[in-house]
Amino acid sequence: MEVCVDSLQSAINAAKGGATRLELCSALNEGGLTPTPGLLKAVTAAVNIPVFCMLRVRGGNDFVYSSEELEAMKTDALLLRSMGTVNGFVFGALDEHGNVDIRACQDILQVTAPLPVTFHRAIDVCQDPLGAVQILVKLGFKRILTSGQKESALEGIPMIRMMVEKAQDQISIMVGAGIKKDNVAHILRATGAKEYHGSARVPSQQSNDSNRPKMGAADLRLETSVEEVAATVQAAQMGIGGGR
Repeated sequence: MEVCVDSLQSAINAAKGGATRLELCSALNEGGLTPTPGLLKAVTAAVNIPVFCMLRVRGGNDFVYSSEELEAMKTDALLLRSMGTVNGFVFGALDEHGNVDIRACQDILQVTAPLPVTFHRAIDVCQDPLGAVQILVKLGFKRILTSGQKESALEGIPMIRMMVEKAQDQISIMVGAGIKKDNVAHILRATGAKEYHGSARVPSQQSNDSNRPKMGAADLRLETSVEEVAATVQAAQMGIGGGR
């Protein structure tokens, strides 16, 4: 299980719960942006599992980047690599027609090599996701995160299954979006995917502490739950084992 986190405590909780890898971001409420070097340093000092850093310079619901934005992400990648503790990166870019932006991907892969890179859910708004699988293999990506072009992986099972078949073990297809302890085993069995991704977040204890000074009417800060991660990992292991 890969867990996406945007705080030190979430990272610690994910590792305690049995996550095997972290996707480290800032601003998960924006879909996940590039984390700071300081956060990377703190997280890698606190956990003993691989940490992949998101490369995404801004929020928004598109993945079409200007040359200036791409340069910023290349600079971020080099800076994060210089810390010496990052294990991989997460990146995705499309052109204005909804196809994989081959040039942008090549530029990022050049500065991140030889570290592995995951192509994120930009695939879920790609015009031809099955064709994109082969393009991403040729480019050198190691993993694709997808919900099968649906709001949740549960809804996207048919497409995810086709992507797994298309991949032919040349690239890992990782399911994400709405992954929970109640559905993870079914999704993995139905798609043939071997990796899954989620945040397992609940309202933080600080959100419920009325004595803490706060700005604004409400604090909706979410934090990865040790218990939710552990329950999801256990459900996946038991369900897959029982289904085979």
